[in-house]
Amino acid sequence: MNIIIRQETEKDYKLSETVVEKAFKNAEHTDHKEHLLVAKLRKGGAFIPELSLVAELDGEIVGHIMLTKLLIENEGSKYDSLALAPVSVVPEHQNKGIGSALISESLKIAKEIGFKSVIVLGHDKYYPRFGFKPASTWGIKAPFDVPDEFFMALELGDGALEDISGTVVYSKEFSE
Repeated sequence: MNIIIRQETEKDYKLSETVVEKAFKNAEHTDHKEHLLVAKLRKGGAFIPELSLVAELDGEIVGHIMLTKLLIENEGSKYDSLALAPVSVVPEHQNKGIGSALISESLKIAKEIGFKSVIVLGHDKYYPRFGFKPASTWGIKAPFDVPDEFFMALELGDGALEDISGTVVYSKEFSE
């Protein structure tokens, strides 16, 4: 299996959205509109082209990941971070390491281009393998009610979140 992880291009957009839609079609705890969110995020100010990646298998796009800008706010102070949302792999290629490859590569690029942390709302048994811990470890809260173990953060460098706490503010596209 030869997986290529690369930056998404404009000509990939429709295919990527189809991948995202298929990946979440039968998923639990979703409104099944993640593909629409991806399209909206690309048009917004939080979009970072270098952090919108696709996974190709034998020339076909089978996975997608997007990290976008967010803020952590605390009493007037604002700190930049990233939202990992969504990561998608078409059902017939799930559980083959493609999602892990997308996450690992996106985190590597995020660190290389200067980001210090990443926030994710996701499976508490999956994301810790990449180093994610409950965001509450650093006093970081979600802007909505969510069980602590599902709202996680990752430091992309030692101590990156050491003096940061507050509430996450997602880009407006997440709530439109």
